[in-house]
Amino acid sequence: MALGSFIQVLPDSHFSIQNLPYGAFKAHPTAPARLATAIGDYVVDLSEIAKAGLFNGPILAASDCFLQPTLNNFLALGRPAWKEARATLQKLLSSTEPTLRDNADLRQKSLVPMSKVEMVIPMEIGDYTDFYSSMHHAKNCGTIFRGPQNAIPQNWFHLPIAYHGRASSIVISGTNINRPRGQGYPTGQSPPYFGPSLKLDFELEMAAVVGPGNELGKAIDVNEATDHIFGLVLMNDWSARDIQAWEYVPLGPFLGKSFGTTISPWIVTLDALEPFACHAPKQDPHPLPYLAEKISKNYDIELEVQIKPSGQTDSCVVTRSNFKNLYWTVTQQVAHHTINGCNLRPGDLLGTGTLSGPEFESFGCLLELTWNGQKSLPLNGTTRKFLEDGDEGDGYNVGFGTCAGKIVPPRD
Repeated sequence: MALGSFIQVLPDSHFSIQNLPYGAFKAHPTAPARLATAIGDYVVDLSEIAKAGLFNGPILAASDCFLQPTLNNFLALGRPAWKEARATLQKLLSSTEPTLRDNADLRQKSLVPMSKVEMVIPMEIGDYTDFYSSMHHAKNCGTIFRGPQNAIPQNWFHLPIAYHGRASSIVISGTNINRPRGQGYPTGQSPPYFGPSLKLDFELEMAAVVGPGNELGKAIDVNEATDHIFGLVLMNDWSARDIQAWEYVPLGPFLGKSFGTTISPWIVTLDALEPFACHAPKQDPHPLPYLAEKISKNYDIELEVQIKPSGQTDSCVVTRSNFKNLYWTVTQQVAHHTINGCNLRPGDLLGTGTLSGPEFESFGCLLELTWNGQKSLPLNGTTRKFLEDGDEGDGYNVGFGTCAGKIVPPRD
């Protein structure tokens, strides 16, 4: 019999008892953050569950990790603690377990309607790295800027390309994004353009949240990397394409990326995603030994992006893609990130890069969908080449909640 909960969970809910993602919330804007899981239309206050002594397994009974404002201490405990917490929560929330179901006082304190809380970033993100690991995205971008004969450079097929991003400007879903200012390519003999970005874009991505890190100088084995990944979030790596194009040679992205990155409020664990595991794409040439996995897998996670044009009430789906399009797996990304001895820490965020598929309908950003503004994308009776002020983007997937943001004008 399938596991069910005493809490009503509608068929289209993101948050079944099989999911139980992790997040953090505030009961009101000035309240301290508290850790939570989600089920149906409720957040479950994990601090109340902990204070009631219900995390009573051999690892968590002695830990105060769920009394903290962030998940970092819990992340550092590793997979045995994560499995123990998941088993405890599934039991407490099941329809056959009376401990929480029949305790009216504890239910009132620990079950809070989602509509009454403010979600916040659930971990302290010390560092953020963004990869470039979708072959279809790399091919499209390379074709746009270098032509089809030199679309993907040779090194791309030998290692997961990445850049070091800006952790301080990562924001939770629903946060407005100010259009960035910066320089763009000069026209003719004129000086470089300076002003608000004219080519503001979204990027459909996901990101891995690091659990236990590694010591400085000690690499993580690719076949043990799963134990260093707590789970995944949705991510929108907002990009100012004109600023990016002018600045990226020779050292890569800077102001074109660092003004804002949006993540979903809920982290879905790898344990919850295991039923959706699938084979990763065949890699040719075969990876070097430190990247060669005994079992190479991705996850079959359907993704879509909607844009609601400024002044309109309805959103329009502009792309549908899938996490399984990732060429370099998240475990290979972790192994490559640490092969030089770089130390990851609990709460670090590793973006996948734009998750484009092979068809036009699965391209993961406007740069691809409009071929760098050479054509217009129809949207509910209007068109877009890039995002305009007032436009709202919404990345969506059952299980993660939403990853939404609205573009607003630059600040003075």
